[in-house]
Amino acid sequence: MKTTAGKTASKAASTRQTPPAQATVKSRAKTSSAHKKTLPPPAAKPAAAALIKKDPRLADNWKNKPAQELTDAEVLAMPDDEYMNEAQMAFFRHKLVGLRNGILENADETTEHLREDTIVVPDPADRATIEEEHALELRTRDRERKLLKKIEQSIARIDMGEYGYCDETGEPIGVGRLLARPTATLSLEAQQRRELKQKMFGE
Repeated sequence: MKTTAGKTASKAASTRQTPPAQATVKSRAKTSSAHKKTLPPPAAKPAAAALIKKDPRLADNWKNKPAQELTDAEVLAMPDDEYMNEAQMAFFRHKLVGLRNGILENADETTEHLREDTIVVPDPADRATIEEEHALELRTRDRERKLLKKIEQSIARIDMGEYGYCDETGEPIGVGRLLARPTATLSLEAQQRRELKQKMFGE
């Protein structure tokens, strides 16, 4: 009877102990989370214009407000014959400059993060986590770098008075489309034709 009781007590004690493998996993998880940093968020994207309905009551608000204080809804409500007037040009320039500044700030934060993470981490699992975070951050910044070039081109088009008109047809791109994609250079129809052509001929 004593032998049986001793075996039972020994079995219960071993059950309460944390297996070495599990303890190692927990230790790595804590170390990994300690190295994990909050990545700079991607540059903010404009709200989808499709969600904004044209409100006639806002049609004349642009006459009494500075361009940088106008909302998307107020610009969308402006009369068609005021398309790309001075107020709209100033509004979109302000929006594009804001996007450009956001991307440049993110780029500075990325450089700082990479500089901070130059410390050698001995654990292979932790090194892999940090390298994966760096790769994700660099891919995001690469996309933003390409967007930055389009933003600069759009600002230049505003300064030349050519912003808001389709490169292919010369027709208005439309306020709604520009609110959703301020760097657009083609009307929706022209863009769809180009995408269809690329799909058909693999261009």
